[in-house]
Amino acid sequence: MSRLPGDDAKGGDAPPVLRYDGRRLAPVRHLPVREVPVALTVNGVALATLIASPHDLHFLVAGFLRMQGLVRSAGDLLTLSVCEEFGSAMARIRGDVPDRITPTFTSGCGAGISFHVPGSGGRPVQLPSAGTSVSPESLFSAMDALARASEAYRGSGGIHSAGAWDGERLLLFAEDIGRHNTIDRIAGEAFLGGVDLAGRILVASGRVSSEMAAKAGSLGISVIASRTSPTDLAVKICGELGITLVGYVRGRRFNVYTHPARIAAVAAERIPGVTGVILAGGRSGRMGSDKALLPYQGGRFIEAIHRRMEELFDEVIVATGETARYDFLPCRRVTDLYTGMGALGGIHAALRASGSEKVFVVACDMPYLAPDLIRHLCSLTEEADVVVPEGEGGIEPLHAVYRKGVLPALEDALRSGQCRVVSFFDRVRVRRVPFAEVERIDPALRAFRNINTPEEYYRFRDGE
Repeated sequence: MSRLPGDDAKGGDAPPVLRYDGRRLAPVRHLPVREVPVALTVNGVALATLIASPHDLHFLVAGFLRMQGLVRSAGDLLTLSVCEEFGSAMARIRGDVPDRITPTFTSGCGAGISFHVPGSGGRPVQLPSAGTSVSPESLFSAMDALARASEAYRGSGGIHSAGAWDGERLLLFAEDIGRHNTIDRIAGEAFLGGVDLAGRILVASGRVSSEMAAKAGSLGISVIASRTSPTDLAVKICGELGITLVGYVRGRRFNVYTHPARIAAVAAERIPGVTGVILAGGRSGRMGSDKALLPYQGGRFIEAIHRRMEELFDEVIVATGETARYDFLPCRRVTDLYTGMGALGGIHAALRASGSEKVFVVACDMPYLAPDLIRHLCSLTEEADVVVPEGEGGIEPLHAVYRKGVLPALEDALRSGQCRVVSFFDRVRVRRVPFAEVERIDPALRAFRNINTPEEYYRFRDGE
């Protein structure tokens, strides 16, 4: 196996955690949740290894003995000692330990119970190669696919899901009340179906524990990605097995705990001299509620658009009639100076507040942003005050670039009560980008699609 960054870590130092912020990987301070193996000996008999969080382990051991039927009252537990440092617990109980105990295998949530210590030495491991890199977009797509599959199959809440991703689609999907069980289900389906999981990405909805890491290693998984955090022992095992471990995959960000060389995070430069503007606060009459606040990808609809805009522009502004409604967004919010004038009032407010000479404007119900098209529009402003693309139905003034130089003409239109965005176009230099030119950059013509009805929202949310 070729060497990966982090392989040279000396001693007990934890490898650095790198945070992908939508542009680049950078070190952050983050400690994974701890889990510890505790080898339990009862009356001199090695009984089990408990994998659990390290607090109140004496309660855990006592409860385990009770649930196994070995003690019925506190008086049956004669002595109990726990040593976290050495990962051991010793108990003496009234009566004998049976020669054979039928174990109860838990779902793996909380204090998962196992009769071996998960780790690189605990089972045969097929080491993944250091080879193929994984893009952030692939991880985001994998997690989105897992969320869609979960919504399609789930009948009730409180259940874990996992899937095997090949870079383009989910090969396998499983759900269970226990996160460890989802890995077993995937392994079983792959085994019976002849699916080779070597080099694949394992995506999971729950916390990545040591046992999950060890099971993934035995399957040859090269990357584990989860919506939440791994435990410290899982980090250690993935580091030893050469698995890239990724946590907190949410929105457009994630943490990388081991072997970051597989993550091909090439940061695209933001567009200089242009402020990104999101127009929000419309009536949403056909939707029946504020479109910007609809749930999407674990957050709100407008948050997904903001993340995309943040990747493209150094400054992002939300123009709205009600700034408090969007105070959860980490950007400036400006209110209309000319109220009741619709999108034109929002463009005016954004131009006034912008720290840049130019603004790119998009409506909050247009989520299919095409970065290449936006960059192209912003590059055409040298001899134009407005750069507006043509769609199938005509020009798209709510997906366009405006210079501050249009303010006098725009304000004249507002003062005269004209609220159509194009009402001042005849008084400024407008560059129309032909439909054919747009189509070459965005062949699917998704950039101008907006979400106006519940049916359109559901199709967008479900990835259609």
